[in-house]
Amino acid sequence: MRAIAASAPTRGHYRIYITGGGTAVEMGWRENTLDVNLSVDREDVLRDVQAIKEKLNINIELASPADFVPVLPGSDDRHIHILTLQNVSFYHYDPYGQFLSKVVRGFEKDLQDAASLIRSGLVVPEQMKSLLGRIPKDIYRKYPNLSASAVEKVVLQYLKRRERGQT
Repeated sequence: MRAIAASAPTRGHYRIYITGGGTAVEMGWRENTLDVNLSVDREDVLRDVQAIKEKLNINIELASPADFVPVLPGSDDRHIHILTLQNVSFYHYDPYGQFLSKVVRGFEKDLQDAASLIRSGLVVPEQMKSLLGRIPKDIYRKYPNLSASAVEKVVLQYLKRRERGQT
C-alpha cells in the first residue's frame, strides 16, 4: 500500500479495493496469498504497478468480485476503510460481495475464507440471504456462466451446511 501510494499521481484522490487473499491476509485469517487482487476507481493510480510487483516480489492482479458475480445492492456502503496514505484510500471490498464470489467459485480456500468472513462478523448469514434475494434477475445477462437460481442454490446450501456445523 505504501509503494502504491508513493507512486500515485499527486493530482486527485484514488480509491483502491483489496479483495480475496489480500483481505484474508490483512485480516489475519491466513498467513499468505498467491496474489493480491485489487480493483481501482482510476487505473492511473497503478502507473508503476509493474515496478512495484518486481521490487516487492509479489503478484498483483486487477480483479474484483464484480468481474465474476453480480454487485450486491448497497455494496458502496459496505466497503471497509483500511487506511489513507497521501491521496490514496485503501478499502476491503464489500465483504458480502467477497463472500458471494468465494462461495460461487467454491474452491476449498475460498470456502475457508467465506467461513472467516462469517466468523469475523463481517458477513451475517441472514443479511446475506436478504441481499441475495434483492439481486435484480436481469443483471445475470452480464454473467452468462451464472444463473440466479444456481447462485442462490449454492449460497443457501453453503449457509445451511454452516448452520449445521458442516463447513
